[in-house]
Order: sequence, then C-alpha cells, then structure tokens
Amino acid sequence: MPDRARGHADGDPDGYDRLEGVQRSAVRPSPVFFAILALTVVGGLLAAFSNAETTSDPMLVAGVFILVVAGWALSLTLHEFGHAFVAFKGGDHSVAGKGYLNLDVRHYTDPVLSLVLPLILLAIGGIPLPGGAVWINRWALRSRAVSTWVSLAGPLSNLVFGALLTLAVTYIPMPIGLSIGLSYLALLQVFAFVLNILPVPGLDGFGAIEPYLSPQTREFAAKVRPWAPLALFALLFAVPTVSAAFQDLSSFIYEAIGGSRYAAVLGQDTFMFWRH
Repeated sequence: MPDRARGHADGDPDGYDRLEGVQRSAVRPSPVFFAILALTVVGGLLAAFSNAETTSDPMLVAGVFILVVAGWALSLTLHEFGHAFVAFKGGDHSVAGKGYLNLDVRHYTDPVLSLVLPLILLAIGGIPLPGGAVWINRWALRSRAVSTWVSLAGPLSNLVFGALLTLAVTYIPMPIGLSIGLSYLALLQVFAFVLNILPVPGLDGFGAIEPYLSPQTREFAAKVRPWAPLALFALLFAVPTVSAAFQDLSSFIYEAIGGSRYAAVLGQDTFMFWRH
C-alpha cells in the first residue's frame, strides 16, 4: 500500500505498526462463531462417548449429525472469512464495514439459500454445495494476483481444514465414534474444495483465472454466471458418471492427505440415519 511505504520513507517507523494494528483489530470473532464452535464440540463429545459398535446407537447418531452439521457451518464461515480477510489485506477495506471479518455466518448467508438448501442437498446426495457469499470490491484490490488469491482463499481453507481433521484422526488417539464423524466432515471439506475450485463461472475456480481473461470472455462469463453453477449441480445429481467422477477425484485427494475412506463411509452412514 502506498501509505505504508510513505510511513517508513518519511521517518515514521510507527506508521506500519499502526496500520497493522488497525488490520488486526478489524478481525473480531462474533459470539455466533463461538456458539457454532461450541455446538461442534458438543457433537464431538456425544460421538466420543457413544456406543460405536453399531451405527444405529441414538447417542452416536445425534453426535455425528450435530458434529457434521455444525462443523459444516463452521467451515462455511471460515471459507467466506478467508475470502474477506485476503481481500482486506489486498486493499478492499470495505469488507470490514460489511461485517465479513467478524466470523459471523449470518453476514455471509441467506438463511434459506445459503444454509437450509445446501444442508438439505447434503442430506439427500452427500455433496456439499457452496452456501455463502461475500461481495468483494475487486477494483479496490492492488493487483490481479491479489484478486486470484482472494478467490482461492475460500477453497484452500476447506482443503486445509480437511487436512487438519485427517491429521487429527490419524495421529490423535480418539474413540471410534468421534473418528468416523471427523472423517466424514473431512471428506466433505475435500468435496467442497474440488467443487469450488472448478473453473465454472460463479465458482471460486473461475474467479481465480478471471482477471487474466479477455474482456469478451469475462463479459460472456457474467451472462452465464447466474445459471452455470446450477447446471453443474444438475449434472452432479442427474448424471451418475459425472457424480462418480467428482466423488472419485475427491476421494483420491482425501486419501492422499491421509484420510480413511472406510471411516468416512461409516461416518456418512451414521449421519444419514434415515437411510437405515
């Protein structure tokens, strides 16, 4: 930022520190974030202290269900916060005034389209659809590279979250009930990463390459942006070969970062208790 450079050049050694202090203070986790985190922990505790010998144990089912639903809401929050935080660091300070840096999922979502509908589709098909959105002033960003990283920050947060969960399951001794719940939640994070990283207009993968495309291509993408993701989701649910390819790629990445597909399947079976 120009002001940062002038702070040092003009003999103001505290200029950089003051700006950094303002940026750090802009991030204020909300009580809603801590409530979701607490609910995730409650689900994990129920799963941990349940009878994991059968996936129909009510306490296990309740624990895994709460863990996955609350954990998914938590990951949605981190995904959108990732976009906003990189944008803030990259020059768009308007995200702070919009509440995007408060880790409050209500600022990223429409209650029905962003939470209820994706959770229903997750329950039906096991594929987590993108639920949140943050509005970034791309013109305020310092460069095309920054704009690319703003788009990539969300999917990468899912991948990192999924990797951390798999590492926890692999290296931290824990009850089976907790491990299968965390494994399924980790697999969902990889699903979300693969889905969001696709170069489809309206998804983050396209946003990452959009700054480098021609004006004509960007204009065409703007026209198809509202329905292109819907067409992709229809293919995922209606065409078995497309769905299988998506799930195979996601499972490959999940296992590559250390995840257990068997544990994740057990977690999914427990989560979808209505299929028993």
